Amino acid sequence: MHSQHLRQVPSHLRDYHVYATLLSNHEPTSYKEASSNPDWQKAMDEELQALDKAQAWESVPLPPGKSPIGSKWVFKIKTKSDGSIDRYKARLVAKGFNLEYGIDYEETFAPVARVTSVRRSLHDTSSGHSTSTRSCLSTSEGFYGLKQAPRAWFEKFSSTVTSLGFAPRLFTRTTEAGTILLLLYVDDMIITGSDSTSIAHLKTSLSSCFEMKDLGSLHYFLGLEVISDPSGICLCQAKYTSNLLTKVGLTDNKTASTPLEHNLHLAPNAGPPLRDPTLYRQLVGSLVYLTVTRPDISYVVHTVSQFMSAPCSYHYAAVLRILRYLKGTMFHGLHFSSTSSLTLRGFSDADWDSDITDRRSTTDYCFFLGDSLISWRSKKQSLTARSSTEAEYRALAVTAQELVWLRWLLSDMGAPQHSPTPLWCDNNSALQIAHNDVFHERTKHIEIDCHFVRQHVTRQTIQLLPISTIDQPTDIFTKAHLPGRFRDLVSKLHMAHSSPD
Repeated sequence: MHSQHLRQVPSHLRDYHVYATLLSNHEPTSYKEASSNPDWQKAMDEELQALDKAQAWESVPLPPGKSPIGSKWVFKIKTKSDGSIDRYKARLVAKGFNLEYGIDYEETFAPVARVTSVRRSLHDTSSGHSTSTRSCLSTSEGFYGLKQAPRAWFEKFSSTVTSLGFAPRLFTRTTEAGTILLLLYVDDMIITGSDSTSIAHLKTSLSSCFEMKDLGSLHYFLGLEVISDPSGICLCQAKYTSNLLTKVGLTDNKTASTPLEHNLHLAPNAGPPLRDPTLYRQLVGSLVYLTVTRPDISYVVHTVSQFMSAPCSYHYAAVLRILRYLKGTMFHGLHFSSTSSLTLRGFSDADWDSDITDRRSTTDYCFFLGDSLISWRSKKQSLTARSSTEAEYRALAVTAQELVWLRWLLSDMGAPQHSPTPLWCDNNSALQIAHNDVFHERTKHIEIDCHFVRQHVTRQTIQLLPISTIDQPTDIFTKAHLPGRFRDLVSKLHMAHSSPD
C-alpha cells in the first residue's frame, strides 16, 4: 500500500516532499499506542521533565464534593517545509471539555487540573537564530480561584516585554539601529528587526523569565515556507498545496492556465447536489488559507466559498479547476524586496451587478508597500448597488478604511507615511463625488460613505487618482479572465516563483 501510494504522487513532487517519511509515521491517539514507540517515549519524557523543571504542578487536597479533572496526552508530528520530520511533540493537557459553565467554572476564572502546561516559541529572522520559551504558570492554589493558564502566561509575557521598552499590544521598539517587532501566534513568536545587538539583549532578558531553546533560522511557520536571500524574503505554500493535490488524487499531468473559466458565473443548484459535501468544504477551507500567499486565486475562492451549505457537482468541478491551476503554479508566492521603498499605495475597484443570484457587486482592493503586495480583498457587498457609481464608491469607502488602518500600523512599526497615500480608482464619477461638496440626488443614500472618503481627502490622508481599467491591478479580484489578460494581471501583483532546494 505504501509503494502504491507513492506511485500516485506526481513525479515532479516526489523529490520535493519526503512522502515515504510521512507515510511511515502517524500520530498516536492514546498513551498506550505511543508508549510502544521510542520516539514518542522520548517526547513524553521531555514533556514531563519540562513540567517538573517549571514546577507546573503541586499536590493539593481535593475539596469535599469535587471531582478531579483528568488529563490526556496529545501527540503531534512537526514537519519541515520539505515534508520531513522535524520533531515529535507530546503534551500533557487537562480535560477541560468535561467542565460545565456556571457549575465548574465562571467566565473569568477556571479550575486548574493537576497539570497545566503552556509553551511559546520565539523565532529570530534577522540574525538567523531562533529560540523557544517554555513557561508553566499556576497550580498551587487548589482547583478554584486561578486565572486560565494561557491568559496568565500572556499577562506575564506582556509585562516582561513592555518592561524592556516595547510598546503594548503590537510589541514594537524603535532604536537607533531600527525597529524590532515581536509577532506572537499561539505557540510561536517571530522576532524581526535590523538591530542585532538589541535582539540579542532581548533574548537574554527573556531567558531569565522563560526557558529558551534555539530552533535555528526561520524556514517554515504555520504552513508558510520562508525563503530568504539577499534580494528579500519569499513566502509560498508549496508543501501545503501539494498536500491538497494528494488529498484529492490529482495524479495526472493536466493543469489549467487560469483558476476559473472566462465568463463563468456559478449559481446555486448548478447540477446535482453532492451526496457528501465534506470534501468540498474541507478543500474550500484549505483554499481560503492558501490565499494568504496566493492573491491570484482570491476571487475564485471567494466565489466557491459562497456555496458551502449546499454545494453541487458544478461547484466541485470549479474547485478541481482551481487545484489544477495551482498544480501548474505550485511554487508561486509573495516576494518582499529588501530594497523596496516603504511608500504605501493602493488601488480600489468594484464589479457592479456581478452576482447573478442577488445582483450584488464585488468590492476589491489591493495595497503595495513599495513593490511588495501587503493587503488585498475580494468580497461581495452587503447591499445591492443601484448604479456602478454607487458600487465603486462603496468599494472606495472600504478601501479608504483599510488605508487608514495600514497607515496607523506602519507608523507604529516605524515606517510613517508623511505624505498623502495615492489611491487609484477607475471610476470618474466616484472620483468627482469624492471631491465635490454638492450632493446629487443619486448619492444621498451613500452619504455616510461620501463623508468618510471626502474627510480623509480633505485631511490629505488620501490622494485620489484616476487609472484606466486596463492598468488596474485589482481587476484580477473582480472576475474571471482570459489566460493572456490573467497573466498580465498576475504580473502586476509582483508575485514570485520559488523553486525547491
